[in-house]
Amino acid sequence: MRRTERYPIKGPNSLWQIYNTIGFWRVFLNTVVIVIGRYTPFPSWKNWLYRTFLGMKIGEHTALAFLVLPDILYPERIQIGSNTIIGYNSTIMTHEYMIEEYRIGDVKIGSNVMIGANTTILPGITIGDNAIVSAASLVHRDVPPGAFVGGNPAKLIRQGVSAE
Repeated sequence: MRRTERYPIKGPNSLWQIYNTIGFWRVFLNTVVIVIGRYTPFPSWKNWLYRTFLGMKIGEHTALAFLVLPDILYPERIQIGSNTIIGYNSTIMTHEYMIEEYRIGDVKIGSNVMIGANTTILPGITIGDNAIVSAASLVHRDVPPGAFVGGNPAKLIRQGVSAE
């Protein structure tokens, strides 16, 4: 089960009320930093941008590939361990806006994790150390340490593998 905080809303759908839940200028700054970061070719610069301006926790020698999209509203709720690779055009979500509520949840990605290209990670997910997520996966449940998962939705393929 994903660990998310649920906030019911009244009136029009929750996305219509986005700026009642988070400030416009915060979202604007996050957007500018993320757009710059997505195109920055050096992982060390990208990590510095995300740590400094967004409050993300990113371990040493972690690489977010070209066009990786961290959550634009709550990037400070993303934690990534050391020596991890997040593949091209992947998305890490810490929020989801529904018709009658919105949800927010931390995303924790361990160390020595390999996440394939075009993967989407939903809010409230933990991916354990040394796990591998195949390309084009939808991670909707926690991934245990050392597991190899893949698919839409992601399913356990093999246990006891290592991304090292």
